Amino acid sequence: MGDVWANFQQVIFSALLYLQQSITHDWGMAIILLTLLIRVLLLPLTWKQTKSMVEMQRIQPQIKALNEKYKDDKEKLQEETLKFYSENKVNPLGGCLPLLLQMPILFALYSVLGPGKAGHPGLMMAHLQSTGQIGRFFQLIPDLSMTPKAVWATHNYVMFVPYVLLVLLFAVSIWLPQALMPGDKQQKMIGGYMAIMMLYFGWVSPAGVLLYWDVSSIWGVVQQQITMSITNKQIAEGKDPVVAKAIAVAEEAGISDKVEAKKPSNKSGKKSKKN
Repeated sequence: MGDVWANFQQVIFSALLYLQQSITHDWGMAIILLTLLIRVLLLPLTWKQTKSMVEMQRIQPQIKALNEKYKDDKEKLQEETLKFYSENKVNPLGGCLPLLLQMPILFALYSVLGPGKAGHPGLMMAHLQSTGQIGRFFQLIPDLSMTPKAVWATHNYVMFVPYVLLVLLFAVSIWLPQALMPGDKQQKMIGGYMAIMMLYFGWVSPAGVLLYWDVSSIWGVVQQQITMSITNKQIAEGKDPVVAKAIAVAEEAGISDKVEAKKPSNKSGKKSKKN
């Protein structure tokens, strides 16, 4: 297992080194380009993830109705809920897969770009030390291998500014996707608490890792809004097969009288057309 993880880190570093030496000639731009390549590769999964999250929100009234109908029979409730998901071809855990796929990349980058253990620096730092280079992002970030915590300890507060901006953007990137998704206030509050907790992870992470995550999150938010717009339009026009199936199943189960389908949000202020 250790060899597999070491080989995976080597693949990440080799791709980063190739992009830096052959295309960008800048370590920060190489990280950004690597991020975009990874997001393109994950596009089919992440698109499906966002669509699944929107559809899960749309069928929540039906799920709540099932909870009310079988509130005194937990076993029957679980059975009917699983049956409801199966008949609607909705996977409640479908949104987790793309995030799980990105986590090994994130941790590998942490190891590649970070200081590593005593006497065993990360691959990027070892390369920079052997060549006498510094991993810069133009003049914006002087050293991508340094953490905001380490920069703060140098008391160079001017140099610290871009690092703290990366940390703040990192926290916002955790909170914003959840805030923009349709859902109840409790879910949004959980996203806010998670963003606050993740500030520490950003504080001790190399700037290059934060740059990767921030760029990836910006891509994710844009993609999320596009996916939500397309899905909401399909729902408004009655063309979304999952929601249509959910309503049909709800009617068959005799819970449609307790269900009021949610209308897609339209921030432009225009009302959705009714079927």
